[in-house]
Amino acid sequence: MDYTQPAACLDALRKLHPIDFRATHDTLSRIVRGLLGARPAPNQHLEVLEAARDTLNFAQGEMARSYTTRPLPPSRDAERTLDHVVGLWQAMARSYAAIAEADAREGTLEDQRALLAQRRVCYEGMALVEYFRAHRELPAGMWQAVHASYQHAVREGLARVRVADALNEVWRAQSPHEAYVAVLLIDLANPYGRSERELNWVIRWAQRFAPYCALDDKVDTQKPSAYGVDTAGDGSLRPLGLLPRTPTLLRFDGSNLAIQIQAVLAQFKRGVKPASLGLGDDCPTSVSARLLLSLYRPWGLAASGRRFPRRAKAGQVELTGDWLAIGFALNGELFQQPRATGTTGTTGTTRRQLKDDISLLTFGERAQHVVETASPVRVQASQAGFESEHWQVLDQSVGGFRLQHPGDGVRLEHHQLVGIRPLDAEQLLIADLSWLMYRSEGMLEVGVNVLPGIPRAISVRPQAAPGRREPFHQAFLLPPSPALKSAGSLVLPPMWFEADRIIEVREGETSRHVRLHKLLMRGTNFDQCSFDTEAPINPA
Repeated sequence: MDYTQPAACLDALRKLHPIDFRATHDTLSRIVRGLLGARPAPNQHLEVLEAARDTLNFAQGEMARSYTTRPLPPSRDAERTLDHVVGLWQAMARSYAAIAEADAREGTLEDQRALLAQRRVCYEGMALVEYFRAHRELPAGMWQAVHASYQHAVREGLARVRVADALNEVWRAQSPHEAYVAVLLIDLANPYGRSERELNWVIRWAQRFAPYCALDDKVDTQKPSAYGVDTAGDGSLRPLGLLPRTPTLLRFDGSNLAIQIQAVLAQFKRGVKPASLGLGDDCPTSVSARLLLSLYRPWGLAASGRRFPRRAKAGQVELTGDWLAIGFALNGELFQQPRATGTTGTTGTTRRQLKDDISLLTFGERAQHVVETASPVRVQASQAGFESEHWQVLDQSVGGFRLQHPGDGVRLEHHQLVGIRPLDAEQLLIADLSWLMYRSEGMLEVGVNVLPGIPRAISVRPQAAPGRREPFHQAFLLPPSPALKSAGSLVLPPMWFEADRIIEVREGETSRHVRLHKLLMRGTNFDQCSFDTEAPINPA
């Protein structure tokens, strides 16, 4: 088939079977690239692109599943797929730009100039966002392409003109300015710290809230913490205090957006569902409220600065993402069901023997001194694969670390609880994996947010009905930390938190009941919550 002829391309589009998305994607790529090379009449070229948009959007999403479902280290197949998807988004952007350029001479699409500008900005933005979805470092020039497409719309006087766009789930219309702002909002939302589901919501909500944001050149009278963007550079929004004053510098104003977010949160309290507010019907109210609240400051206010400044520091830390390995490193013993008070365990293993075992195992690594007869605990630890990895420290603060490690073989997820210990420290800390990104050379870079307090491994179980005995599960207790102004909290297995739920906490020979109070953080493998130290009940 001749993919340089618009009529043949339209016929090919009618024959596509989206269920075979790989074949569909291949055909769409041939159509877009074929017409881009042939440069047919602008009106015919535009007709084909517009007819292909819905199917192309679906096929691109299906292709991207191989690298968006969960963060994975770069592989030949994944990188090839990413290149194909990004390349097709970019080819669409170049196609609309080519149509606009050709029509500037022929003048047959005067009433479509705003649409051409919006589509160009939209597709340049989609190409950039694809790297967020893949958790890959942005290649050089990605932001420059987005800025250039927006600046072209500004010069042509088209930036504020809204056009129909069926792919905009909320408004079904969008201007070049709104398409540009949506990309800026996505970048502000910590995209490398979002799961696939969260990032999809962020992308949708960025379109939903983009009309409430402004860009202008009034930068000299603004606070240094206000956001700005240099449209001649290759970066996104940054605090104005960090940007040189250039003619291409714009100030970002999200104050009206802050008001909108406040209004939405107020509607949630009145029982209004997210779908009724244009946020989609696939996000529960409680989840929507937490996510929107996390976006309130970066989207609606200004750069807050770090609570604890980061400083560059060379060195290494040990890190493990294994729940039981964290408990083993803290207690010197593998988690097992606590014995009834006053009874003797069946193995006869004493705490002293367990402490001897931990002297031979340092966070899963065998010490230089080895004995010939391994204890049952040490054998069990080895069989369980309690291994840690050494990560390079890039910088750190009181609140966390930025770490780097070769990406091959590493399996970590967003907001996963990890155990971390600097090599020169005795104490293991527990932390939340707040973001991760693969560099172009395959190195995995992560941000680790240390949970305040010195953790202790404990046993927990739900309060059982009379006559029943629930099994214990490993959990962690974080005592209050006055220096960090943090109250005590419990780190429980995932989805354990329910407000006012009563659980039994066992530490050593001491057992007590506590009432869960407030969910502080929900990760992929943990719930962190506050609690009341003494619940007004009698032990079951």
